[in-house]
Amino acid sequence: MNVVCLQIDCVWENKQANHKKVSYLLDAAQPKKNALVILPEMFASGFSMNVPAITDSGTNETYKFLSQTAKTYGVYLMAGIVTTDKSGKGRNESVTFAPDGREVARYCKLHPFTLGGELDAYVKGENVVTFNLHGFVVAPFICYDLRFPEAFRVATLRGANLITVIASWPSTRHHHWVKLLHARAIENEAYVIGVNRCGWDPKLEHAGGSMIIDPQGNTLLEAGTEEGAISTELDLSELLSYREKLPFLRDIRADFIAG
Repeated sequence: MNVVCLQIDCVWENKQANHKKVSYLLDAAQPKKNALVILPEMFASGFSMNVPAITDSGTNETYKFLSQTAKTYGVYLMAGIVTTDKSGKGRNESVTFAPDGREVARYCKLHPFTLGGELDAYVKGENVVTFNLHGFVVAPFICYDLRFPEAFRVATLRGANLITVIASWPSTRHHHWVKLLHARAIENEAYVIGVNRCGWDPKLEHAGGSMIIDPQGNTLLEAGTEEGAISTELDLSELLSYREKLPFLRDIRADFIAG
């Protein structure tokens, strides 16, 4: 399966400008038909706590853009989007669209970043989500979730073998981003794709460093600090063979995992 990671410098709270960036980068990347294309967390606004200013509820502007873009390029498109919860707080979500524009999966961030004030503005997600794609079982996660391996273990027990993490991860802790992505790949014997934003928001610098990691913990591709795309092929048969050769996952003590 072909995967494409789009690393962008999000324009602060400006949906139209960020939509244009995505279209420009996709035109340059020319993804294969039925590829999985992944955008960062809150790609259309940056990591903003101003939910009323950036929510897609009501206008569905970003939702419609993603649906139409998936159709235009004939790809599966995963991206971060903000909606409004019934409580009035925001929902920090990862939504995936099929090549015909249908929504195929929606995940809400389980762990809002308390230190950054996210928990004050956004609700906690309710469930781990998995969905099938080209024979893979995909589990989407978002940024701060990466620090909580138990959620990833639940996904693995549900069959996940391709894990995605979309993020607005700051430069100050970039080494954590790298090490934790590799750990999630190794311990779950899964492909892990981390898609981070780059550039500055009003408070923080983001180093990018989007990467694709194989089930053995090898980095297949890593982006630099600038906008752009990285792309490669994921081999399901190699993954299944590796899990069969080294069946560590069979020894998981599920009785110690809540979920």
